[in-house]
Amino acid sequence: MDFHTRPATAQDLAGILQLQSLYLLANLPPEARDNGFVTTPFTEPQILEALALNGVFVAEAQGEIIAYAYAAPWSYWKQWPMFEYMVDILPEASFLDAELSEDNCFQYGPVCVHENWRNTGVFQHLFECLRLAWAPKFRISITFINMHNPRSLAAHTRKLHWEVLGHFSYNDNRYYLLACDMERSVLAKN
Repeated sequence: MDFHTRPATAQDLAGILQLQSLYLLANLPPEARDNGFVTTPFTEPQILEALALNGVFVAEAQGEIIAYAYAAPWSYWKQWPMFEYMVDILPEASFLDAELSEDNCFQYGPVCVHENWRNTGVFQHLFECLRLAWAPKFRISITFINMHNPRSLAAHTRKLHWEVLGHFSYNDNRYYLLACDMERSVLAKN
């Protein structure tokens, strides 16, 4: 199966929105949620704003978007109250001997891979594309994963080597807080 990863462009907007709609938690029946989901519904203007920050990456196969991943500084994410809360709790955690702050790390995610392309290497290659673009800016990336999404937790800790720093609660949901050393390639053979 052939695919390629790259920074997204405005021409990818429809494909990103279509994939988002397929796996948005609010759109999934309960029995489908065990296979993973995304919780943040991005609007077209929010995606375009992220694109301007070089913050959206896609995997494409046969002209279709089969995966996407976001990355942006905390200033972008603050338009959502949950991320304001995350910025407030960042100093409670440390990673790579650094106390976390909005100045020394960025928020990665959400990431979404079409179910037909899971376990094919798309996830790792997509993250590597993102990592190469963002590692010169920040050594540390932060993300969160809903505790009801064990598939995502397993994928990030096993395939991308993210480390769980702890957990937090927000809006009656519980989340894992994770960090990643952006200097470490996920494709390198160790």
